[in-house]
Amino acid sequence: MWFDTWADLGRVLAVGSAAYVTLVLVLRFSGKRTLSKLNAFDLVVTVALGSTLATILLSADVSWAEGAVALVLLAVLQLTVSATSARMPRVRSAVTARPTVLLRDGEPLQSALRRQRITLDELRQAARSTGVGGLDQVWAIVLESDGTLSVITRSQRGDGSALDGLA
Repeated sequence: MWFDTWADLGRVLAVGSAAYVTLVLVLRFSGKRTLSKLNAFDLVVTVALGSTLATILLSADVSWAEGAVALVLLAVLQLTVSATSARMPRVRSAVTARPTVLLRDGEPLQSALRRQRITLDELRQAARSTGVGGLDQVWAIVLESDGTLSVITRSQRGDGSALDGLA
């Protein structure tokens, strides 16, 4: 349909404005971590917040109050999980994937590549995107818990402590 009623449009404008302000306030009070992409759980919360806002805007079956409670609930759950995982290693390992070294000293680690379903072409792309011309110039490539590839060149190696605790 192209158009239902002016009342529907008015509802979207009024409830949408209120929901937007509510979301901004929830995000402001819940802190930067709520929209971070540190791990898969953080990404899920970010997507869920967007989906909830869309539902508040477009579904006449959901009141602003219900939507506001849903937004606050998502933020509180995210805060609870992140605070708990910061204090309890078991929770952290259940919620957050550990980073994986995919290349060390210029040599791809084939078993790690297979386990993480990453191709050698993707490693080369990560190296190129950081301005490296050859894998021989790379000390390590790490698949981070947020899914990004970090490239550490030989000149950036330092004492290597950034890879401490990684397999």
